Amino acid sequence: MTSSTTVHIISHTHWDREWYLPYEKHHVRLIKLMDTLLETLEQDPGFRSFHLDGQTIILEDYLQIRPEKRPLLERMIREGRIHIGPWYILQDEFLTSSEANVRNLLYGHQDARLYGAISKVGYFPDSFGNMGQAPQLLQQAGITNAVFGRGVKPTGFNNQVSDSQEYESPFSEMIWEAPDGSRVLGILFANWYSNGNEIPKDREAARDYWSRKLEEVAKYASTPHWLMMNGCDHQPVQRDAAEAIKTASELYPQLNFVHSNFDDYIKALQASLPERLSVVKGELRSQHTDGWSTLVNTASSRIYLKQLNQQGQALLEKAAEPLAVFAHIAGAAYPHHLFTHAWKTLMQNHPHDSICGCSVDEVHAEMVARFARSRHLVEAIIEDSLASLTGSIDTSGFAAVEAEEVYPLVIVNTSGWKRSGVITADIELQRIYFSEGMGFRDMKQALKAIDMPGLRMIDSLGGEISGDITDLGLRFGYELPEDRFRQPYFARSVQVRFELENVPALGHATYALLRDHRPVETQEALGSMITGGTTMENNNLAVTIEADGSLTITDKRTGVRLPGLCVYENTGDIGNEYMYRQPNHDQPITTRGTHADIRVLEDTPYHAAFEIRHLMMIPRSADSLLEQERRELVWFTGRRSGRSPALIPFEITTRVSLDRSACGVKVDSSFNNQAHDHRLRVLFETGFRAERHMADSIFEVAERNNAPSAQWSNPSNCQHQQAFVTLKGDSEGLTIANLGLNEYEILQDEKGTIAVTLLRAVGELGDWGYFPTPEAQCLGGHKTSLEIIPFPVMEASSREDDLLCHGSAASMKEAYQFQVPLLVKQTGIHAGKLPAEHSFLPWQGDMLSFSTLKVSEQTGDVIARWYNLSKRPQVLTAAPSFGGKTDNAANEAPIPDCWRSGIMEERMERADLNHIPVRGAEIVTLSLRLHE
Repeated sequence: MTSSTTVHIISHTHWDREWYLPYEKHHVRLIKLMDTLLETLEQDPGFRSFHLDGQTIILEDYLQIRPEKRPLLERMIREGRIHIGPWYILQDEFLTSSEANVRNLLYGHQDARLYGAISKVGYFPDSFGNMGQAPQLLQQAGITNAVFGRGVKPTGFNNQVSDSQEYESPFSEMIWEAPDGSRVLGILFANWYSNGNEIPKDREAARDYWSRKLEEVAKYASTPHWLMMNGCDHQPVQRDAAEAIKTASELYPQLNFVHSNFDDYIKALQASLPERLSVVKGELRSQHTDGWSTLVNTASSRIYLKQLNQQGQALLEKAAEPLAVFAHIAGAAYPHHLFTHAWKTLMQNHPHDSICGCSVDEVHAEMVARFARSRHLVEAIIEDSLASLTGSIDTSGFAAVEAEEVYPLVIVNTSGWKRSGVITADIELQRIYFSEGMGFRDMKQALKAIDMPGLRMIDSLGGEISGDITDLGLRFGYELPEDRFRQPYFARSVQVRFELENVPALGHATYALLRDHRPVETQEALGSMITGGTTMENNNLAVTIEADGSLTITDKRTGVRLPGLCVYENTGDIGNEYMYRQPNHDQPITTRGTHADIRVLEDTPYHAAFEIRHLMMIPRSADSLLEQERRELVWFTGRRSGRSPALIPFEITTRVSLDRSACGVKVDSSFNNQAHDHRLRVLFETGFRAERHMADSIFEVAERNNAPSAQWSNPSNCQHQQAFVTLKGDSEGLTIANLGLNEYEILQDEKGTIAVTLLRAVGELGDWGYFPTPEAQCLGGHKTSLEIIPFPVMEASSREDDLLCHGSAASMKEAYQFQVPLLVKQTGIHAGKLPAEHSFLPWQGDMLSFSTLKVSEQTGDVIARWYNLSKRPQVLTAAPSFGGKTDNAANEAPIPDCWRSGIMEERMERADLNHIPVRGAEIVTLSLRLHE
């Protein structure tokens, strides 16, 4: 300690909106805290400032109850007494999508600007690991630092810091580098964000307090600027902090104690950093620990929440936003206000203790309702946008079709790649409104009299489309006009399922259902994809369902055979919502080698499906010792409980399907869970011998080691994923795509097995204390969806460490499309300024992944974003087609003005759409101005 040492004391609270109490109970405490804070700031000029946890939602929550406090709150923020932003909420980075992480920063900045000040601190106090691209995202947001609590040095029970020397950095300060090379100053809470909590003002108590605390903080500091965080989870304001700091100054006159803030601290820190700091690259996942307290199994806690989140995110960012852009180009207003409300409602489920599923039951019950509210709003946006878009599409070409009736419909592909496959749509053949004056009986008879034979599908060029049609009979419905009372009706409807081929990326194609009396060729006459009692195939893949229900897939492009796919595994779990813990001596129960009931479910020329039924007998629960260990607060790593000897049936129904043009096999599993304290996974034995694999993460395909670090002692090595996990062999690879199944593990066996978690059932929250969570047992029905995507490894890599190849990249693009629903809307025959088939933004980029298309509220520009899957430079070319139909080349719509942009959607330098260089792993955003 020297006279040049400054102790920066930052008052704060880490505010979990909901966790061990339901939201409104935490909310009441927040109101009290904020009232106390404002009163303290007004009355005590020595209490200089307060850091409001980096999330602007706290302001919304407070002003919801205390709107009269807004002028005082604004004044304290503008005067620098309260520091807000840059996030809207403190999210879990790995369980929320790439675009959700961006919107979090965007809306946090947008809200903070209203108060005139934004704290430019990359604040991640309690994220359960940190995404590798955080430095790039922060740099693009004008933030040059990141402050975090986990991922590098280990913190254990009660946040104790280990003395291990095997850290990535010996200091609290380090350089954090993203895969693209972007760097920020990383600051770790090595002694946690409570190391300066409740500072005593009594001299004797303060002497004892500071003698310990100063030694601890000096242990990891690389400069004479020491950080003391005066607060903790839901910590009330220490009103006498100024007096306590005065006491410390009197006890240690050789030190400079200041009531500081992050702006001042980081400025001073940067001026005194040593020349060489450790460089930590990519994801921060606490790999150099024993692996018992990394909290990774929050990825599988209450999986139903992850599935609802995936559905909500995909509808919002991958469907509603690009669709609203298409409608906007066609002339509709872009509903910024509705998108803001939808995003914020969704993101209120993204705080780490919420989306991680590690709170009390009441919290997660409210989350389900929030997911529904956000989804309903997004569905309304989609419906309005579809109506605007389809009304502008020229379907007049169908008027020349010879048929009694023609029913056009539009298929919209909002993904970044052209799509083929099978789609299902409902089509009304006739509608009779109640206002037409017919009696109910006459209305029904008229609709029932419609002749069903002679229905067939065509594309916009008149070509016949393979499909089948189901009569849905009568339906009741109603319209909600904007200028009159609701209009009820009866309608006669059919459901059509048909095969699509090459629907343009970021665009649409038109089709029509015809009704006439021409003979329709039967499905049987067109052929079948079923090739045997338990086999099916298309041009790419051959699938055999073995006697035990496992799959053998042969890639017909290479001849490589992949047996042992889709085996179910059940084990006990005596852990908690945070961490999986298999009981000692527990042996997995699997479907390998057991009997399965197999039957053909669907057999058409363009689609085939089998149903597989497994009946497993599994323990009813853990044994009785577990409840005793929970109540006695036995830490989960030391528990001795096992599984109950009482067994119950556990039935799994699996639907395995293959489309004629597909490169992947879809696997939909359903089961009704009535057991407690267990985990269900599905295993895919690849047979590949590899040291590393790839997993979809936030704006990157992360490369991870199959084996954990030498310090890892946890038998489980589960990891996070977004859309997929990929393992590559010498001549064949395998990608497993998922919908809302965020946990996987590469098993340490000789078979290269990928394990994906489908269910984890536990009975307690599992942090400090004992908080029973019976609903975390996830009793009841569940459905999960996966896609198995084999790919050929056709070319040799020029670098031994390059896992990405054209085959794996193609499989990843298929996995990304698996996340995105195709949209369909029935329309009429009419003229329009948009052609029957159109792409609004054709683009090319060999190893690039499309991320988003939206309109900037700030500039009104269309925002388009991609990211480089590869670590090597790529080139992006784009040809926006924002105009309508043209009679000749001379009248083609002008190309929009284009600027390079960033995640904050500002215009930067001009860009040439014919050649946009993209660095390895770069996130590239374009700002495109629509011409009037």
